[in-house]
Formats: sequence, structure tokens, C-alpha cells
Amino acid sequence: MVPAMISSSSDTGETHFGFETVAEPEKQGRVDQVFDRVARRYDLMNDLMSGGLHRLWKDAMIAWLSPPRTAGTRGTGYSVLDVAGGTGDIAFRIAEASPGADITVLDINPNMLAVGEARAEKRDLTDQLTFVEGNAEATGLPDRAFDAYTIAFGIRNVTHIDRALADAYRVLKPGGRFLCLEFSQVEMPMLDRIYDIYSFNAIPTMGRVVAGDAESYRYLVESIRRFPDRETFADMIRDAGFSRVKWRALSGGIAVLHSGWRT
Repeated sequence: MVPAMISSSSDTGETHFGFETVAEPEKQGRVDQVFDRVARRYDLMNDLMSGGLHRLWKDAMIAWLSPPRTAGTRGTGYSVLDVAGGTGDIAFRIAEASPGADITVLDINPNMLAVGEARAEKRDLTDQLTFVEGNAEATGLPDRAFDAYTIAFGIRNVTHIDRALADAYRVLKPGGRFLCLEFSQVEMPMLDRIYDIYSFNAIPTMGRVVAGDAESYRYLVESIRRFPDRETFADMIRDAGFSRVKWRALSGGIAVLHSGWRT
């Protein structure tokens, strides 16, 4: 199995785009290009790549978040910032679980946001959700403004993960919850080999057939392999100031939920 490596930048001003070493300023532009190309078929490809498991993982994320089941209209007191959530998949689940929650969806990619806004309108959720274009490393949102911060399958695409974690801590209220769902490294014997063969062969082929874009999906697979292992990432969350840091492995470690609390 390909070893995981931290994808944040080095002292040389270089970082990684998948397995490729690139200059720091170049990475964000190339990541943007990937999501520009895949935005319209992003959720379909998630279904194909994970065999539908991503839906169960996201449901598990909301169950662990356990937002208050408040009835009524927006502004009842529970506020959530969902980062890198442009298509709305996590936000819609939170809205269903907590009808009174005030949810801000932030994404750096306007095409992903456009998909999410259109979906929110179809679901009659525009009064509960606000879509904002912004960077996870510096959201520009107020200090201590949110009760929860969620990010699903997005933090591995951030150039400076430490900056994103620091900003997450900053925007959370004291006692606020950080919850991250991300791909990880499979540690079960045999399953890790099967998963590697599937990832590096089947997923780019699916991308070419379904989305007409094998390269973007090859990058997505490579970015998973470069992401820190669960213990290393948990330490990064602690270094950002969070306490009671825990993680839960899902589906043999294919995905992992990370949780932390702002003091």
C-alpha cells in the first residue's frame, strides 16, 4: 500500500498535487480545475466510487454530530459552518436532522456552490442555508460564531491543513464541535490490496467513462494516499487547540470520522 504523507507545504515553498510536487501557489489553481470539471457529476461519481457507502458515512457523521432536533424557523440558536460542502450533501442532512439550524455552506469553488444552491432551491431549503464562496484556510467569517464546524472529503485538498484547522478553531464558539469526515488508509490485511487495485484502476476508468475525465479522478485517489494517517491527523487537530479529540474508522478504515471540541 502507498504510504500516507502529510500534504501541507514544506519550507521549500512546495507542496503536493496528488503524487506530483508543485509550487504552493500552483496547487489551489489545479485543485480548482479538478472541481470545475467534476462539479456536475460529483455526487454521481461518489456513488460509483464508493458503491454508495459515502451516503452511510455521511449519515454516520450527522449521527455523531447529533444536532439538536429543534423545530421552527431559522435562527433558533444552533449554527453550523459546513466547509468544502458546495454541493450541499452534508448541509441537507443537518437541515433534515435539525430543522431550526442556521447553516452556512462555504466552498472555494463557485461551480460546486452553484450545484448546491440549485439543489437547495429544489428542496425548499434556501431560508435555512446560506452559500458563501471562501477559502478554508481563511474563511473571513466572525470569531466564535458557530456551534459546529463540519467538513467532509475536503480537508485533504487544502494546501495548508494547519491553517484550516486553526481557522476552524477560531470561528467556533467555546464548547463548539469540529467534525471531519475524510478518506484514510485501510489497515485490514487483504482489503488494503484490493482497495489499492480498485482505486488506481477502476476509479480513473469510471471517471473517464462517466465524466469524461480520468485525470481528475486519478488526482482524487492520489490525494487520499498523501493524506496523513488517522493518528497523525488527530495530533494536528490537537495542535490546533482542540480537546477531547477522537476518531472512528468506517468500513475497515476506508473513511474516518475525526472529532474535537473547542475549549
